[in-house]
Formats: sequence, structure tokens, C-alpha cells
Amino acid sequence: MSLVANLYRRFAHIVHELVKFGSVGAIAFVITLATGNVLHVGLGLGELTSTGIATVIAATFAYLANRFWTFRHRDQTGLGREYVLFFALNGVGLVITWLFQGVTKFGLDLRGPIAYNVSLILGTAVATLFRYWSYKKWVFLPSDAPAVDPASGLPEGEGHHPRGARPQQAEGAGGYAEFTRSPGS
Repeated sequence: MSLVANLYRRFAHIVHELVKFGSVGAIAFVITLATGNVLHVGLGLGELTSTGIATVIAATFAYLANRFWTFRHRDQTGLGREYVLFFALNGVGLVITWLFQGVTKFGLDLRGPIAYNVSLILGTAVATLFRYWSYKKWVFLPSDAPAVDPASGLPEGEGHHPRGARPQQAEGAGGYAEFTRSPGS
């Protein structure tokens, strides 16, 4: 069997996930670019305002597409938790894009539709790398990840308990897991 076939078999799940993520991202980027240009070039809104509004619209589409298509094989830890984290991380991505736009406009003193679109494309490209990494790490968790407490959003897994303590199978009074010390700790 060829090396390429072996590599593909080994990383097929990642390849498929990246293709789906890229497809969703491409559509979201078209939404961002079209909406941003309509608002900025067509209606005369500022660059950052246009990009912010366009990003919120595109992020709504991207969340739904990523949750129910790209990462549907991953555990669902609650739409509310995922939605809040997804938009918080998109906010970081938006700031990354704004940095590119701010440097272009205020640092390099480049203005107009071409400068706007180039800074939007570059900023979105860098922000996309951050988004992919952060979605996999915090939003769309793998099925073997520790359970997440819906109240705190923190993992409930074995490695996240006080040193030497582990939860018992049954819950104690008040709905909280009881902790016991393992022998010798």
C-alpha cells in the first residue's frame, strides 16, 4: 500500500473535517465580504462597523453550519454554552481582523475599497486559523472529552478534581458529586 494511502487513512477524519470547515468558512467569508461591502462601499458605514455587522451575520450562519454539519460527530455540550463560546471566540477573530484593518487605514493610511477588501481578506485569513483551533479546543469538544458542567462550563473529568479526590458514581445531597480521598493520598 502506498504511503499516501496510509496517510490518508490515518488522517481521513481530519481531512474531511477541514474540508467541511473550509466550505462553511468560504460561504461565511462570502457573506462577510458581500455584507461588509454593501454596508461600507454601498451605504458609507465605517470599515470597522461594516465588518462588525457582517461578521455577526456570517458567524450566525457559521455556528449553525459547523454545529450541525462540520462538527456533528462531536459531543454537544449544550447549545447555549456552545453559542456563547462560539461568539466570544468569533469576537476575538473579529478583533484580529480589525487589527489588520486598523493598521491598513491608520498605520499605512490606505483607504478605499481595495484597501478595505485586502485588509478584510488578510485579517479574516489569520482569524480563521485562530477560529479553527479554538472551536476544536473549546466549543465543539471531542466525544471522549470529559463531561462539561452546564453551570460553570468547566470540565467534570477525572483530571479536574482536587488532588487525590475522585467523584463517586452516585450524587450526594444537593446534586453535587461527593468526593472521596483515595487510599494513601
